[in-house]
Amino acid sequence: MEILFSDNEIAVCVKSVGLDAEHDVPQQLMEQLGGDIFTLHRLDRNVGGIMVYARTKAAAARLSKEIQENRMVKEYVAMVHGTPPEVGDWEDLLFKDSRKNKVFVVNRKRTGVKAARLEYKRLTAGEQSLVLIRLHTGRSHQIRVQFSSRGYPLVGDHKYGSRAKETEPMLFSCRITFDHHGKKCAFSALPNWAENIDL
Repeated sequence: MEILFSDNEIAVCVKSVGLDAEHDVPQQLMEQLGGDIFTLHRLDRNVGGIMVYARTKAAAARLSKEIQENRMVKEYVAMVHGTPPEVGDWEDLLFKDSRKNKVFVVNRKRTGVKAARLEYKRLTAGEQSLVLIRLHTGRSHQIRVQFSSRGYPLVGDHKYGSRAKETEPMLFSCRITFDHHGKKCAFSALPNWAENIDL
C-alpha cells in the first residue's frame, strides 16, 4: 500500500479499489507501520483514493472532531456520463435502503432520511466528463446518487445507471486537507484515468 505520510499519530495512504476501508486497509497499515490503526472515515470498497487513519486514540478523537465540524476537506475526481453544468452546489435528501444496499434521493423528511450536500466544478466536457467534487456531508453512496439522480451517472457505476464497460465507478478520493498540530496539511493523488488534470 502506498503511504503518503506517517508519523506517530497519523497515517495517510492511497486505498486501492477492492480493499475494505475498515478492515483490509488498517490491517495492511498495521503490517507496514506496526501499532494500532483507528479508522476515521470510509470509502466504498469499489472506490480508491486518499484516506487518513489515526495511530493513537487521542489523534482519532481530534481528527474525528475535525470531520464532524466539517473542517476536514475531502475532494474527489469522478468521470460521469454526459456534460453537467460547469459548476454546481447540490443539496438533497437521501434515503438508504439497507436491504438493497442502495440509496435514493427523496423529496421529504422521514425516518432514516439524511441531508446531503456537495459542490463540484467540471474539468472536461464531452460524452464523458471529469468533475472535481467537494463533499460537505459524507453520506453512503452520496456522490454516485447525487450525480445519477440528475442524469450524470458515474462511468462504470452499474448500480446507479451506467452502461459503460468499466466494472467499477470511476470515482477517486484525490485530495484531503486537514489541520495537524496547527499546520494545514494537504495530500493529493490522481488515478490513471485523470492524470492530466491540475488539482
